[in-house]
Order: sequence, then structure tokens, then C-alpha cells
Amino acid sequence: MEKEFNVTGTCIPEMHYMVDISNKLDKVFRLIEKEKYFVINRPRQYGKTTTLYMLERALNKNEDYLVVSISFEGVGDLIFEEEQSFVKAFLEIIADSLYLQHKDLATFLEEEKKGVTNFKDLSRAITKFIIEVNKQVILMIDEVDKSSNNQLFLSFLGMLRNKYLLRNAGKDKTFHSVILAGVHDVKSLKLKIRPDEEHKYNSPWNIASDFDVDMSFSKEEIGTMLDDYVKDKGVELDKEYFSDRIHFYTSGYPFLVSKLCKIIDEKIMPKGRFKWEKEYMDMAVKRLLNDDNTNFQSLIKNIENNSKLKEMVKDLIIDGNKINYNISNPIINMGTLYGIFKNKNNNLKINNRIYEQLIYDYMSSLIETSTDVGFYNEKSNFINEDGSLDVKKVLVKFQEFMKHEYSEKREAFLEADGRLLFLAFISSIINGTSFAFKEVQGGEEKRFDIVITYNNKMYIVELKVWHGEEYHEKGLVQLGEYLEQYSLDTGYLLIFDFRKLKGEVGKAESPTSMIWCESLSQSAIR
Repeated sequence: MEKEFNVTGTCIPEMHYMVDISNKLDKVFRLIEKEKYFVINRPRQYGKTTTLYMLERALNKNEDYLVVSISFEGVGDLIFEEEQSFVKAFLEIIADSLYLQHKDLATFLEEEKKGVTNFKDLSRAITKFIIEVNKQVILMIDEVDKSSNNQLFLSFLGMLRNKYLLRNAGKDKTFHSVILAGVHDVKSLKLKIRPDEEHKYNSPWNIASDFDVDMSFSKEEIGTMLDDYVKDKGVELDKEYFSDRIHFYTSGYPFLVSKLCKIIDEKIMPKGRFKWEKEYMDMAVKRLLNDDNTNFQSLIKNIENNSKLKEMVKDLIIDGNKINYNISNPIINMGTLYGIFKNKNNNLKINNRIYEQLIYDYMSSLIETSTDVGFYNEKSNFINEDGSLDVKKVLVKFQEFMKHEYSEKREAFLEADGRLLFLAFISSIINGTSFAFKEVQGGEEKRFDIVITYNNKMYIVELKVWHGEEYHEKGLVQLGEYLEQYSLDTGYLLIFDFRKLKGEVGKAESPTSMIWCESLSQSAIR
């Protein structure tokens, strides 16, 4: 069977190109060896199921262990309605998972199931099962989110917790280690058992050890997947370059890493060719950002479904507000669980540049569809004869658009969404051949920097709100440093100036328009 990059379901070494996660597995093994119970809670498509699968493969090579791997996905809702249904179904699910390799144990559980009607009976059945196996039994339960808001599931966790404590006191036999996997951390569930109850926090799993294994992929780990690919397919590529750039865009988010590689291999590299050109990287990012997949759909849905989360996302990446990372903040916690946020040096950040760009594009699209921007930004008007982008023309036309389309009554909108409006203005101009990455710079004067690539050329546009001559001069120096960082000779400055709208008197030579722009060279800045 021909191997491929996998972005759906469990990754299997014989079928898929995979990152070498042996270092991560070693850390998990140490938890198991210490008889720990723990939760692997990570965002969707973050490698949880694959990690469990690879753990099971490795543990099955050790005759001292028996792995029981089950999932609550696809079991239906009926088993969570009554205690008797749940305890019988639990033993049945375990029996099904063991049937092919351990038919005798499956038969044993089927017989035990007949006399089980409540959690006390289930506890006794588990004890008898552990004695019958006479090995260290590791229980893995995937997709626990399906039942984590159900009182029966909490009672089940409470039963396992009680057996764990009794085992440590030498008074019971139970699972050597229990591993739960899902998006949410069931150590502190927030749930609502009945419609008339307020949300409550429960700790049925406070015996769980912290799971501190970094499941994102480092540049070096991405390189191991590329090694696997090159060895299998005989493709030539610059491993250092591609592993670095893939990590730059994805921050090692497993789904995004595999998706970019899959796009290059299957969509971009011509058939019959066996070499990755460096320009394939930007092409793959562009294709990915235009892709409609369940991962992106879930990201946008999670943002739209919570107004406070949406506002925090906007504060972070559009308005440039610095937010300290505090996992106890329920909104930050929620965004982290969904894979939107990450902790970077105790500062809240968007998880990766792909998500950041996707959110920019989505929010600017909402602005674009509510304006008449299409009348002003016909693409052909801004492309030079050599195919390069005339950024100065773009800025001047945007200035004209703002002058004609937005009155003084729109000041509040301009301050809040003016930068998004510029992104909407420029998106159709560069659409199809390039993309723009944005980043907000902090400090005394917030800068919204847009890094545009177009036909293998890079352009820097800095967006700022006017805060006076002193800050403006400092901004020019900063822009010069930014241009030097990218080895560029020219940069562009777009300034939102609200002095006239606010009735403030500026200097005589100050522009009278509320939007003005400058084209700046490094030599002029210095």
C-alpha cells in the first residue's frame, strides 16, 4: 500500500508518513510505570487518538501489560440514561475490544455482565477481571467529551477514583493506569446536570496527575516525518528549510503540519516530479487558507458561538491589546481548549500563524461584504507592467475610498475596524496569487504591520493611529528596523488621523484627510 500524509483519523506507520514521537511516548510511559491516572486533553485533531494507538502498540510488546482501549464515540446516548444500562454497556465495550486477541477474557466479561446492575457491582466485576488477567491492565478511553457532562459518567469516574485510593492502600485490585483522552480536562468539569440548576464545578478526577507532554511538533520532529517521506518516495527537498517554514506557519499543530505536507505532495508538486521547490511552501499556505475543512469550520464556529471569546480574539489580534495568559480566566481557558490560544512567555497569543491569518481573513470578509469596497479595488489598476504590486496606488485609492464612503459619523467604526477594512480592501487585489500576514506591535504606539507577498516580492505596510509627532518619529525608526529585518529598501505607512473628526487642531502642515499615507525608504528613515 502506498503511504500518504494523513489528516483524518488515526495515523498508522505502515500507511502514513509520521513524525517520530518516541520522545513524547517515553514521557507517557513513565507516567504509566508509576501507575498514574491522567487525562490527555488537547484540541481537536491534535494527535490524541494517534498517541493512544502508538502507546497501545508499544505496550503490547511487553508481556507484563494488557491494554484495554475503548472509545465512547459511536456508542449512542441510551447507555448514559440509566446506571444499569451504563455498567452493562461498559463491560460489553471492553469485551468487544478484547474479543479478537483475547477471546477467553471477552467471554469472562460477558458472563460477569449478566450479574451487574449498579456501580458497586461494576467495581466488583473490575476487581475479578484484574485478578483473572493477572497482568497490569491499562485502560484507555478516547472521546470522553461525549459523556463528560453526564452524571452517570461522573459516578463512573468516582467509582474508579475510589478503587484507585483503595488499591494504593492495599485494599482492592483495579486498573494499573487509566488514560482519558478528549478536548476537555475532566479533572474540573463544569456541568449542568438538570436544566433548572446553575453550572457547577466538580472534581471527580482529582487523583489525576498532570499531563505536561508537549504534543505539538518541533522543527526537528517535523524533519523526521520529512525523512520518512523522502526515504519512501525518493523525493528531493531541503529538509532544514521546509521543517523550519512549516513550523513557522503552524507552530507544530499536528493537523496543520500534515495538511501542508499533503497539499504540497498531492496538489502542488507536478506528477512525475520528485522535488519540492521552495516556492511550494507559500503556495501550500495559500491553498490551505482557502480550504474548507472541519478543523477551520470548528475554529470559526467556536469563535462565533461565544461573544466574549470573539471579543477577546479581536482585542488580541486586531486591536493589539496585550493580555496576560491566565488559565483560570474561563474565556482564556475555553480558547486554549479549542486550540485558538496558546501561552507564550505568559502572554496570550493565537495558536499559530495559519489560524491568525484565517481569523483575519474571516473578520475582514465580514467587513467587506457590508461595504461598497468592490467599486474601488479593481485588481488590474494596481498591477505594474512587470507584474509587481503598486502598493502606493493601493494606499492612495484606499484613501479615496475612505474619503468618499465614510463620514464623520463613522469615527467609532474607523477606530475599531478601520484596519480590518483595509484588509478587506486589499484582499481582492492580492487574492489568488499571494497572501498577507499580519502582526501587531506593542509599545507606546500600536502598529499593525501587514507583510504582503506578491509574485515572489515582499511588501511591508504599517497601519497606525496618529498620536503626535514624537510617536510618529519613533514609528519611522521602528519601521526602518523592520525593513532591515526583511532586507527591504522601501516600506509604506498608512495613518488613521482623527484630529479633524474630534475637533482637534493640528499643525498647519498636517494632512487634512483622516487617512493619509507615506512611502518611505530606509535611507530616508535614517
